[in-house]
Amino acid sequence: MDKSLIPEERIADKIILLREENVMIDFHLAELYETETRVLKQAVRRNIDRFPDDFMFELTDNETEILVSQNVIPSKKVLGGAKPFAFTETGVAMLSSVLKSKKAIEINIAIMRTFVMLRKMFYENREVLNRLDDFDKRLAEHDDKILIVFEYLKQFEKAKQEVLSQKNRNKIGYKTDDD
Repeated sequence: MDKSLIPEERIADKIILLREENVMIDFHLAELYETETRVLKQAVRRNIDRFPDDFMFELTDNETEILVSQNVIPSKKVLGGAKPFAFTETGVAMLSSVLKSKKAIEINIAIMRTFVMLRKMFYENREVLNRLDDFDKRLAEHDDKILIVFEYLKQFEKAKQEVLSQKNRNKIGYKTDDD
């Protein structure tokens, strides 16, 4: 298969982070396999023992709502009332043993390459991510210090106002010519 038929970017756009896992939704996989979602789900259900929870899980109503609101899933109507399945990288690899068409195997190879590419990109950019994390921590420390400075300024201003109010108050008692 010509790699350009399914660009890695097209596949990468369909990989999302859910439950701290990179997953692909059944709707998107069916689109890539050029089949109906119900056909893909039917094949999975017939072979459900091949898909433990760390390979595939069903989305909750709340997760589905979030994905619809983020335009990951165009609308709930697309799902036909069924809850979507989310497949981890190993779950997608297992799909190749369930979906035996030549097209499915070629697509799975492209998807596996994309997962590997994303993992490489993550590891190559880990130092940048670590630096950003350090920067965030330092920024938070600076925010705390700035708040302390503002609190001191408020206290100083309050003390200054008290001195001024004492200085400007009307004096009582015996007055001399100097007063």
